[in-house]
Amino acid sequence: VQLQASGGGLVQPGGSLRLSCAASGSVFRFDEMAWFRQTPVKQRELVARINPGGGTNYADSVKGRFTISRDNAANTLYLQMNSLKPEDTAVYYCNRSPPLYPWGQGTQVTVSS
Repeated sequence: VQLQASGGGLVQPGGSLRLSCAASGSVFRFDEMAWFRQTPVKQRELVARINPGGGTNYADSVKGRFTISRDNAANTLYLQMNSLKPEDTAVYYCNRSPPLYPWGQGTQVTVSS
């Protein structure tokens, strides 16, 4: 199984980004999937997860600002991030929830003016 996250970048506070995660070699449509993030000073944390039926769950810190979604036909997971804050700066990863597959490289999100 390979997970490839993309879509990160530098954005100003209040801005938006949309992350994508392409999953190959897995039974994606049967997996509960999630986005995680990690900084140099903080261990990896769960940001949002989505079950095969589309039910979602979010960390309190992102609730109301981030939206997780999935396209099972395309084996792709998404994270729409709005109203970004400097504390959202991190490397973002996707994986099954709970994590099972090898971690990909992640995608860097930097929120700064």
